[in-house]
Amino acid sequence: MNDQRRPGTRDPYIGPGASRSLKGPLESTSRVEGAQQAGRILVTRNHDVIRRWAEQRGARPATMPGSEYNGRLGVLRFDFPGYGGAVLRAVGWDEWFATFDARRLSFRYQERSANGGPSNFNRLEQSQRDDW
Repeated sequence: MNDQRRPGTRDPYIGPGASRSLKGPLESTSRVEGAQQAGRILVTRNHDVIRRWAEQRGARPATMPGSEYNGRLGVLRFDFPGYGGAVLRAVGWDEWFATFDARRLSFRYQERSANGGPSNFNRLEQSQRDDW
């Protein structure tokens, strides 16, 4: 896929804390010193870290209805209060994490936005690491 985009489409590299110059993922499998630094992007596969992050924001594990395939969850999401969760289907943490692990995903997230307030920025990505 080339890097050209239709006018008006969102560039997935642009956004809170996102940067094309980021050389590789920052790893965080637990609370690390500096994790609260405003704007810092962290990456983890640790279920406890992901669940704590989501629950601190009132977010619940969810999926997009109709995205299931062969009885397995399709698109994984978090349902944040007040953000149109009516289109999402709630799922349990065990099922959400089983899908997360089966797909070898990693969780890219921010604790605090660049202005210092709590951030809801998150993205699920295919892990680039073989040792996870």
